[in-house]
Amino acid sequence: MADKLSITKERTAELIAEYGKDANDTGSVEVQVAILTERIRNLTEHLKVHKKDNHTRRGLMKLIGRRRGLLKYIKNRDIDEYRALVKKLGIRDNI
Repeated sequence: MADKLSITKERTAELIAEYGKDANDTGSVEVQVAILTERIRNLTEHLKVHKKDNHTRRGLMKLIGRRRGLLKYIKNRDIDEYRALVKKLGIRDNI
């Protein structure tokens, strides 16, 4: 069950290649937001099946809060970069 909720190393490498500046750019804010978004999508699908899994729901809320903080940082730093990232990830602009 744990490997269904987390993302694979291959998927993480794809996200780093797509959103990072180079192959070793795992710490930039854009990459962190992309990885968190992927994890949030996986947990959301899990919770559609397991509606009473409150432990996972709490973890999901923590991930959403962490992503919100990172998105707020990007928005304060560069609004155009923020809009491009939100559009590319397909998430709502609610900050």
